[in-house]
Amino acid sequence: MTTGFAIDVRGMTKRFGEHTVVNGIDLQVRAGEVYGFLGPNGSGKTTFIRMLCGLLAADAGEGTCLGFDIISESEAIKRQVGYMTQRFSFYEDLSIAENLDFVARMYAVSNRRTAVQESIERLGLAGRQKQLAGELSGGWKQRLALAACMIHNPTLLLLDEPTAGVDPKARRDFWEQIHELAAQGLTFLITTHYMDEAERCDRLAYLSYGNLLTSGTATEVIAGAQLTTWSVGGPKLPEIARELRKSPGVLQAVAFGTRLHVSGTDAAALERAIAPYRREPYTVQQIHPGLEDVFIHLMGNSKDNFAP
Repeated sequence: MTTGFAIDVRGMTKRFGEHTVVNGIDLQVRAGEVYGFLGPNGSGKTTFIRMLCGLLAADAGEGTCLGFDIISESEAIKRQVGYMTQRFSFYEDLSIAENLDFVARMYAVSNRRTAVQESIERLGLAGRQKQLAGELSGGWKQRLALAACMIHNPTLLLLDEPTAGVDPKARRDFWEQIHELAAQGLTFLITTHYMDEAERCDRLAYLSYGNLLTSGTATEVIAGAQLTTWSVGGPKLPEIARELRKSPGVLQAVAFGTRLHVSGTDAAALERAIAPYRREPYTVQQIHPGLEDVFIHLMGNSKDNFAP
């Protein structure tokens, strides 16, 4: 690749019947980057990933993936991409080693036994290679899935919600592995719903109902939203939230633990809205908006592409 981009696509579009589920998406992912792809269920993330790796034909769009034309060279792309699906898709009555051997056969990996053993060791599966896949916990199934999608030594990994349903420690261990592999030169495009995971990405994009709403580093995305956010604490927060949502300048009032995050883009109007709560027993303080505040705001301005 001469551009320095592992993914460089423009106008990617996919329709199912009358519904456009991916609407003219432009995306550039640098080689060696960990890129986060965020959005609610049904936003088009999985469809976009399947178009990238040649599993689904785009209705419109152009560009390259790993230097290959996204439309005409999809078979070449498949050989250099590892795709980890949302659901565990391996044979539960086969062992870890047997599942990896099966995947290696499908990719016609040379020195198959050595490749399987190296994959087992690289992902910390040594000692469990004879364990049946159906007996694994969520975290170990995740490691098996990652080992399988790397068995043919791809240069780009497309991971679709890889940590869904996995406990916090397993999620943290998984992300440590991701960054170790990225340091070795692998490129990652990862879909996730978790804001803490989004913050671990070099850059990220937010997709909603098929449309790309924002992209950049976490800092750039937060700054681009131009949100002002206040934190409000006190009794009867659900009632306060309902009242604040009726106030001019308040775009969202959302519970975060024992406090409310109240946000808007008109700082003066927002301050007037919270003024009644600047007294006991309430506490009010201005805070920096987080990614979750921004994404809730973006979702509020999005239109469902399947709505009547």
